[in-house]
Amino acid sequence: MNKRKARGYREFLLILPFIILVAIFSYYPLYGWVYAFFDYKPPFPLTKETFVGLKWFSYMVDNDIKRKQLGQVLLNTFAVSGLSMLFSWFPMIFAVFLNEIKCKPYRKFVQTATTLPNFISWVLVYSIAYCVFNTTGVVNTVMTDLGIISKPIAFLNSSEHIWFKMWLWLTWKNAGWAAIMYIAAISGIDEELYEAARVDGANRIQLIFHITLPSILPTYFVLLFLNIANFLSNGMEQFFVFQNPFNRQTIEVLDLYVYNLAMGSGGYSLSTAIGILKSVVSIILLCVTNGISKMTRGEGFI
Repeated sequence: MNKRKARGYREFLLILPFIILVAIFSYYPLYGWVYAFFDYKPPFPLTKETFVGLKWFSYMVDNDIKRKQLGQVLLNTFAVSGLSMLFSWFPMIFAVFLNEIKCKPYRKFVQTATTLPNFISWVLVYSIAYCVFNTTGVVNTVMTDLGIISKPIAFLNSSEHIWFKMWLWLTWKNAGWAAIMYIAAISGIDEELYEAARVDGANRIQLIFHITLPSILPTYFVLLFLNIANFLSNGMEQFFVFQNPFNRQTIEVLDLYVYNLAMGSGGYSLSTAIGILKSVVSIILLCVTNGISKMTRGEGFI
């Protein structure tokens, strides 16, 4: 028993640095929630500010204009997250098709080429988009020279189909990286299942539908439930670099709205209050999806 306890202490010491990092970077910043209960105006210290209780929580919906603005922001957030949920199967199917490529050098090339965009910053992604889709960019220049269009199309300065455009850019950037989880799940499938199916006369399509897909569906559902729990979190960077006066109303998701409130108009307390509500809703969604996972799959993911 003493040896077992000593081993447990040693193992705890191994993970202690990571626990400290999580505490510093994930839990210590929650102290900033206190700003939502004060009428904070920088650069004065919080001790000199007035405590206002739940003022900022009611302030965000205390008139029709604010309710309409917040409603539009939530609509943008739900639309972008809804598209991500609707096409959440895409990385899984991409991983299946990638696994079916028999030429290993070509398969490695495709996997590397589709994974690299994940490591490109959104600023650089917008730079690529600007060079390609600007009114003087490659696409408009080629289409004008070929006589397809008479005047340039403002791809980036238009709010039309902006939600779908943002999903396309996100998919281009993250599809290869998201497929890694499914590739790992596919590599863990027992090869004897495929051999037995081939003996019974199954072709490649039947192998995919009867062995590969059923084997990786648990991984898909776990990732789907985690994405549902983060339904209100779209990230800020992508929408920040693509926003402009022409599409701001339809591109401003909740994370960008909080950033614009804090950095644009100095509404630190109000933006913190919205962030708190977002975190609470995310925790509720996490608990609900975990409960659904237990009821449908027999096990949760937390």
